[in-house]
Amino acid sequence: MDFLINALTDWLKEMLVGGIMSNLSGMFDSVNQQVADISVQVGQTPQGWNGSIFNMIQNLSETIIIPIAGAILAFVMTLELIQLIVEKNNLHDVDTWMFFKWVFKSAAAILIVTNTWNIVMGVFDVAQSVVAQAAGIIGSDASIDISTVMADMETRLMEMDLGPLFGLWVQSLFIGITMWALYICIFIVIYGRMIEIYLVTSVAPIPMATMMGKEWGGMGQNYLRSLFALGFQAFLIIVCVAIYAVLVQGIATEDDIIMAIWTCVGYTVLLCFTLFKTGSLSKAVFQAH
Repeated sequence: MDFLINALTDWLKEMLVGGIMSNLSGMFDSVNQQVADISVQVGQTPQGWNGSIFNMIQNLSETIIIPIAGAILAFVMTLELIQLIVEKNNLHDVDTWMFFKWVFKSAAAILIVTNTWNIVMGVFDVAQSVVAQAAGIIGSDASIDISTVMADMETRLMEMDLGPLFGLWVQSLFIGITMWALYICIFIVIYGRMIEIYLVTSVAPIPMATMMGKEWGGMGQNYLRSLFALGFQAFLIIVCVAIYAVLVQGIATEDDIIMAIWTCVGYTVLLCFTLFKTGSLSKAVFQAH
């Protein structure tokens, strides 16, 4: 009877240990790949990220949005002229300089609208240059490596009782699902940011048409702030990855495999949280009054 119980116990142990090793093997590969891809993705300009989407957005902006921006520009500058005249004591104190001022502002507004695409892309070129320099300075290995911890793990697991082994198997299964969820979160942040950039730049001529207006100028200024926030969000993302890389470097020195894995999960969750926060942080920096 004891022989059967021991044989069944050994069989269950082998099954649980095999399941645990299978769950842990390659668990962090997808996250490592996605984290390594972050620096490449955020360091690209809208044109470099996807040329086909870039050309489509540029075509939409120039053929559909610019005519609308022209109409808005005419309205804003006409309103600006009316306000300049009315402000001077109901036409009793009208100076010729105000018309030169209005002509200059109108010419500047037209120049801004006709060169909106170059201005917008210039913002992202500057941001990309900053990100490239930052990546070169703080670049480090952000991959999670627990191979040294797992070297003699199978032997140690076989020495454990069935109860703790079953608990470890459940934990390894849950951690595997969690890492896939974190992989998806990182994907959403990085690719969602680029899609947001394309959406924001597609309507750029409309807010830029209001830049020279006295009352409407705030729309254009806020748009430029949000544009800089989007561009330099990539810099904050690079800093987040650099901090994450420093944190995970000490994982391989852990003696407790489960503690090491849960530490990895905690760091990755922290990375995802900070990546989500970079958008609001960059906007808070550039839009603070």
